Amino acid sequence: MRLASEGADIAFSYVSRVREAEETAAAIRALGRRAVYCPCNVGNPDDVKRLVAEARQLGPIDLLVHAGAISNIQDHRTLSLDLWRETIDVNLTGTYLVVFAVKDEMIERGFGRIVTISSVAALRPRKMQIHYASAKAGVIAFTCCCAEAFAPHNVRVNCVALGLTDTEMARVLTPEMMQTVVEQTRLGRLGTPEEMAAVIRFLLSEKSSFMTGHTLGVSGGRIMLP
Repeated sequence: MRLASEGADIAFSYVSRVREAEETAAAIRALGRRAVYCPCNVGNPDDVKRLVAEARQLGPIDLLVHAGAISNIQDHRTLSLDLWRETIDVNLTGTYLVVFAVKDEMIERGFGRIVTISSVAALRPRKMQIHYASAKAGVIAFTCCCAEAFAPHNVRVNCVALGLTDTEMARVLTPEMMQTVVEQTRLGRLGTPEEMAAVIRFLLSEKSSFMTGHTLGVSGGRIMLP
């Protein structure tokens, strides 16, 4: 919605919430922008190909924000190989699939702006999220490598490491866990989707024209990067 309100046509995906997707598309169109959407498991190559094909209805893909992810709490004694693989597939392989589905056309046209989404879980120990933190750390490394590879072609790639944000995904934590996170956050609260959107918009814009390969910690001070 932030990007649409500033003039972007939007292609987006969802997993199962058809009604919410329809409402979002209608809200984008009410702003006078075009919108397309389709279901997509970002860990599935065929789903990603279909999503990108839908997006191309709007014209060349100039901007990509990849935010598809799953998260859960799991003790190391019960962390199964299947759950490990699912978490890596969606959070890390999904990032690879989506970025690599659009990077060639960006490179060919000499323009592209990509933002990946990591987490503060990648930047400090998470004994109950070994699988998730490992995947999100991979997203940061992936971002740095792609930024260096694509930079000669005017394709910038940056990452946002989010702190706990007031979204559905935050509800994987118990109320007690959420309270602990708030207490560890210097600003003393959860982040909002609107605050995250503002940072992402900055990284997609020419206001960040001399930035690539960076990870910005947006965590209310819970994590402070050098």
